[in-house]
Amino acid sequence: MTYVVTVDICIPEGTPEMDPLQRAGAVALVEDGLDAVRAVEGPDGVQVDVLDTIVAVHPGGALLKVVVDAPALEFAEGSVQVLVDELLERTEVLADWTIERCEVELHQDLARESLAAADGPDAPPDDLALRRARHTAGASSAQNAGEGDRGPDGPATKARAARARLLELAAELRAFSPAVFGVEADDDQRAVPAESARLAAGALVHATDTLVDELFEDVQVLAQEDATVAECEGPLWHLERLPDRYALQYDARFARRFLVTVIALTTRFTDGSFQHLSCVAEELALRFLLNEATTTLELHGLLDDHVSTALANLADALCVDTDHDRVHHPAALLPFTSWFTRFTEDSYAHPSTTDEPEAAPQ
Repeated sequence: MTYVVTVDICIPEGTPEMDPLQRAGAVALVEDGLDAVRAVEGPDGVQVDVLDTIVAVHPGGALLKVVVDAPALEFAEGSVQVLVDELLERTEVLADWTIERCEVELHQDLARESLAAADGPDAPPDDLALRRARHTAGASSAQNAGEGDRGPDGPATKARAARARLLELAAELRAFSPAVFGVEADDDQRAVPAESARLAAGALVHATDTLVDELFEDVQVLAQEDATVAECEGPLWHLERLPDRYALQYDARFARRFLVTVIALTTRFTDGSFQHLSCVAEELALRFLLNEATTTLELHGLLDDHVSTALANLADALCVDTDHDRVHHPAALLPFTSWFTRFTEDSYAHPSTTDEPEAAPQ
């Protein structure tokens, strides 16, 4: 099974941020180190093949995307952790850098496949948050023995940290009041506590970064293969989840337009200028965003009935169908050529996404 493992590596604490020349040197070192590896021995001696790597260096470190073929999520994460550890250790300039995060950012289909891949008495727990925590805490389990879930690397501690982070992020979603999520709703079945609304809002903000990052990867894959989604052999995060009937038209140009649509939509969410969805592409983008937010909450064990209701209330307020059946999704019934067409004259449209004008009459 193919997994995309995200790795955050950071410069030593207290070190000045890298200038452009240092960043160029760092990206060359990391890329050369990763390009030299075709396979790595993961946990329990399982060989994991390295299919592709993407390196993005910033002033404080680098973000790596490592595409691997592994039998299950744990082997993917463990082998990439070993690979990056060894790369930093043997590269003198990077020896003091640290790994802040190494994980597969799951979407729902991949999560279900990963869970199904493990079986038997020693299989990881079905709960995704506990499953991830059990794996990532493995290297330090000896020193944390006896502390259980309450240890510094335990799932309970990580869940509390995730909750605090999402609550903090909620303030960045300026376009929606708590009432949109159902706070103080008249219908008891739709009413949610204020903290549940904030968790939903924070998850949407967090999901924005993830969605943009993953769609950028989809663009790169399609551009590199010069293919459509129907023809693409590489791993895709989201575009293959669009209605199948138009898969031959989802090329790199479409992917770029869709990515810009997502960025424009989520920018209006955070700067408070959002009024309504502008086109079919934005409806699809919001559906992906809600799906990412749900996955984030699930992974940290924060998706209870109240938070689910809060997300559903937002979807209802924006008139978005969250049914995950691609065949019957409303967008599948609309002409593909109209997906970026504005619903009304006052609907927002980024210049890069507007349909090309028709040719002038001869």
